[in-house]
Amino acid sequence: MAYENITTTQEDRTHIITINRPKQLNALNKATIQELHDALDKANKDEGTRVIILTGSGEKAFVAGADIKEFANYNVEQGQELAANGQEILFNFVQNLPTPVIAAVNGFALGGGLELAMASHIRVASENAKLGLPEVSLGVIPGYGGTQRLAQLVGRGKAMELITTAGMMDAKDAQNWGLVNHVVPQNELMDLAKKLAKKICNNSGSAIKSAIKAVNANYVDGLNGFNVEITEFGNCFGTDEFKEGTSAFLEKRKPDFK
Repeated sequence: MAYENITTTQEDRTHIITINRPKQLNALNKATIQELHDALDKANKDEGTRVIILTGSGEKAFVAGADIKEFANYNVEQGQELAANGQEILFNFVQNLPTPVIAAVNGFALGGGLELAMASHIRVASENAKLGLPEVSLGVIPGYGGTQRLAQLVGRGKAMELITTAGMMDAKDAQNWGLVNHVVPQNELMDLAKKLAKKICNNSGSAIKSAIKAVNANYVDGLNGFNVEITEFGNCFGTDEFKEGTSAFLEKRKPDFK
């Protein structure tokens, strides 16, 4: 499939998706959001893909926000539709994807860019990364899940501070607050993301799918995460990978997960 705003590559069992709008600092417009959905969906359905890495082209930005000119003249109903569609097509889709998604944040991750990183399962950042939700400086609020996920990751107070001041965190502060997992020099960022991906690939894909579902359940209203964990734990016993994993352990060998 040909894309206009992203590029994709496959390295062994890792699928790398790069947002490629460098002149716009990789800003998200509706077309890019749809392309990301399509590429993520295709990678998730590929049995040869075990991990997905999301990153931005160039050295300045992961995603520097949404493409403001696209919605500057929207009314109330159009604004609500924009947020609802974006959350469904991309941001909630990423969070609930059974294939782990690593966001390699290689510069500015602002607005929709930070929201995309926060929807991903793991975040790593380069030392030059800047992260924030500056939407209130434009007279609007984060609309792609940012008000919810930022508070979940850094706590209500810090989230309120960042959102209401339209401030930015540098990479080290983001790591200290738990917003990103690791910080490395920019030239080491993709190597780190690929290293994490390789570690994930060594483990049971079906168990990882269950783990993602159980962890996410804690943040869904009306769901008891402990009950989801019990169900998914039991489901693992019915998989071939459980049989392989336990047999390998008892036979003192490395498991061969297919």
